[in-house]
Amino acid sequence: MVIDVSEATFARDVIERSRQVPVVVDFWAAWCGPCRTLTPALEAAATARDGKVALAKVDVDANQGLSTRYGVQGIPAVKAFRDGAVASEFVGAVPKAKVEEFFDALVPSRADELLAAGDELSVREASELEPRRADIAVALARKRLERGAEEEALEAVERHAGDFAAGGIAARVRLKKQGVALEAFVALDRGDRDAALDALLEALESGPAQSSATGSSNADGALDQAQLREQLRRAVVGILSDLPPDDPAARDYRRRLATALY
Repeated sequence: MVIDVSEATFARDVIERSRQVPVVVDFWAAWCGPCRTLTPALEAAATARDGKVALAKVDVDANQGLSTRYGVQGIPAVKAFRDGAVASEFVGAVPKAKVEEFFDALVPSRADELLAAGDELSVREASELEPRRADIAVALARKRLERGAEEEALEAVERHAGDFAAGGIAARVRLKKQGVALEAFVALDRGDRDAALDALLEALESGPAQSSATGSSNADGALDQAQLREQLRRAVVGILSDLPPDDPAARDYRRRLATALY
């Protein structure tokens, strides 16, 4: 359904409604040929999403105050509102495929919904739907770690070596198999991030030694010192990837990591 919105109804039909579902607003005019080209694609995209996105139209000639308020300088201008503010926008009669991409970005995918559910079965299904997404793989690995399934956790993240969080989980499993920095992962599991980072960095600074359980550096599956240092680095970076870049503690740990490495 398309709603015609005016200055009098904009707050109710767009701003307030966008707090429940995204609202796409089409700024148009009757004399605008590209507007008539774009409208069917907008309507089809909204209809296909079955109420998950609302579509509103604003006649810029009749509602010049809205055009000024939202900086409309050319039409068609399309702005998506979420939580009362503009979340994304484009100008011009873009191809239908671009319209679909625009709407897709506003609506959670099935994989996103499953990821938000949070239980392991749902996250595993999300991973099957979108196997290239590292964030889903990391969530699945963490669920598996919670129940002690470390090899399954490693399997979940192995294909995402370029992702810091995924690499950190893989490094954790490999280090534990070597008997290295075990206290760090005990601390991490109880939610003590700082203690985990301290233990990992201490192992890196002092030069990790493999436990007697893993055998010598020549034993089957054992890592040499350079490989162990790399896994320790990955484990530290993986933990730090969950922190904001400007976090003071993260900055301190990154400086300490750089010192330990170089």
